[in-house]
Amino acid sequence: MTQANVYDKLKELGIELPTAGAPAAAYVMSAQSGNTVYLSGHIARKDGKVWVGKLGSTLGTEEGKLAARSIAIDLLATLHAHVGDLNRVKRIVKLMSLVNSTLDFTEQHLVTNGASELIADIFGERGKHARSAFGVAQIPLGACVEIEMIAEVE
Repeated sequence: MTQANVYDKLKELGIELPTAGAPAAAYVMSAQSGNTVYLSGHIARKDGKVWVGKLGSTLGTEEGKLAARSIAIDLLATLHAHVGDLNRVKRIVKLMSLVNSTLDFTEQHLVTNGASELIADIFGERGKHARSAFGVAQIPLGACVEIEMIAEVE
């Protein structure tokens, strides 16, 4: 069975990968061990700036979902910069999502679907991944969502 070309799917979805971001502290954006690539946490950005907010207070679930989707695009840009060709991705193994949320907000999993659904749309079966979604008191720079990703590559 032939796999769909990732770049054709991105174009079909109207997505242009941005330039991969640079680390904001003492770490690298990606690290590889064997065929496994670990991507550092990426925070949500909107209009080129940190997407600040707290789910359950200043942002609703649908906005959070859009923020998570935007992070997925940034994660793919970093993965592309690391491996050179997203068609080399054998599997998106796991996403870990941190959602800046109030104590009574319980829809972190729905927020994270913004990233998970896009990854599955782009990679098909290869994009079905394990996942964790946590509510946290704060994220660096006040960002509303942060997501990290693990991928297996050829």
